[in-house]
Amino acid sequence: MIGAPGLTARIGFYLSPKFSMMAFASVIEPLRMANQLSGETLYSWSLISSDGRPVACSNGIALGVEYAAGCRERFDAVFACAGLDAHRLEDAPGLDWFRALATRGTVLGAVCTGTWLLARAGLLEGYRATIHWENLAGAREQFPSLVLSAELFEIDRDRYTCAGGTAPLDMMLSEIRTRCGAALAGRISEQYLCERIRDRNDRQRVPLVRRIGSSQPKLAEAVSLMEANIEEPMTLDELSHHVALSRRQLERLFQRYLETVPTRYYLSLRLERARQLLLQTSLPIVEIARACGFISAPHFSKCYREVYALPPRDERRRAAGLLSVPEVEDPSVDEVVDPAADPAADPAADPVVDKTADADDNSRS
Repeated sequence: MIGAPGLTARIGFYLSPKFSMMAFASVIEPLRMANQLSGETLYSWSLISSDGRPVACSNGIALGVEYAAGCRERFDAVFACAGLDAHRLEDAPGLDWFRALATRGTVLGAVCTGTWLLARAGLLEGYRATIHWENLAGAREQFPSLVLSAELFEIDRDRYTCAGGTAPLDMMLSEIRTRCGAALAGRISEQYLCERIRDRNDRQRVPLVRRIGSSQPKLAEAVSLMEANIEEPMTLDELSHHVALSRRQLERLFQRYLETVPTRYYLSLRLERARQLLLQTSLPIVEIARACGFISAPHFSKCYREVYALPPRDERRRAAGLLSVPEVEDPSVDEVVDPAADPAADPAADPVVDKTADADDNSRS
């Protein structure tokens, strides 16, 4: 719980450049409504930035702040609010301030990709935390010792973390329910036309079974197996065996409900994970290829370019602002690797790597 019972809970919101306005509104508005409906000042809040200057969110709107990092104001809780490119943010003053707050026993929280800031400050060790699903793979690679879940939000003792979008609304309603009672939390939910207050165990992404209906459990199980086996992809025969279907039956399910073949769907999952790692971590491209089940970097580059219209190296350069127009080049030379130093990058060591997609059923890539 944030703050002492019977006293106004004072909360600080630390704004990072390109923070998410949607997530920020979702975390602060329930507090305002709690005050309005109760007729009391249950919560107060202040905005802070690294240097005390206004901060522009991802949609370009800039918000003024009251304090700079390092201020001596007393807060019951401080939330790191971030959004785009949080993994690229260099903010020594902010990280130092969060570390100082932790030593004082201040409750620390993170909204959307703000989890990245707390993790970089070393303040999530020994805690369960979460982050927006799009950044989950990158964060897990960057901070392998942390317990990062795919839950909607996590409240673990004095650490509050949540995914972006409207997840902060549910996290704060849960906090208000604990501090002020279920009746007030329910009234706030009604004001915002929320059907219900989602629990921390609710999924961030809409499960496949919700999209295709509950009548296709075998298809949902097959996709779940694919998602759980990205680094070491399963063959179509293995998938069929695990879901107790023939290859032909599984292919028909994918074609009917997902309008693609299993191997193409599996490849899209692996490339989506690869793109997350490219944009959210500094891992070498060869390591990303391996982490996503590609035995050779040239084949990974070829597949990536076919889907995203530019090779992995240029994707990363464009995200860093170093490339405005995709360069035309041979994707096979996107990553130059010495086969003697890295046998996995040698096409000769992977006899099926450059076969057609139809032959991918029994290959790792």
